[in-house]
Amino acid sequence: MKVKKRTLLLIACLVWSCAGFNVLRIGVLAYPQYLSVFSLFLSVVVFAVFQIFIFGKLVKKHTARITNYEEEYQFFLKFFDVKAFIIMAVMITGGIYLRVSGLAPDYFIAVFYSGLGASLLLAGLLFGRNYCRAIVKP
Repeated sequence: MKVKKRTLLLIACLVWSCAGFNVLRIGVLAYPQYLSVFSLFLSVVVFAVFQIFIFGKLVKKHTARITNYEEEYQFFLKFFDVKAFIIMAVMITGGIYLRVSGLAPDYFIAVFYSGLGASLLLAGLLFGRNYCRAIVKP
């Protein structure tokens, strides 16, 4: 199924926002017994690292790639390239494994997942912002 190239930004928005919300939810649900200024600080550090070094760059890279497609209609899964799908699959698999195996303590889940989830959610929202900008500038 083909969609307008700007619609790929909306698909990326929905995928990353859903992923971010779910990861953030897991972290927040584990947080109450570990709530402290230091824990919140660590979550903010995790958020900043992922936003600055990974997801912020990812949003810019994929937005530029999508907007530079020559053909107006693209296959709906082209909102990411193969590398991004592999990264997403590894992150999902690794995250599930960490929780199910018990290798990661609840404190880690609370702090790390909250920061990571917030960063993922922001990436999704940034794709949404870029989609809105693409609508305004057709």
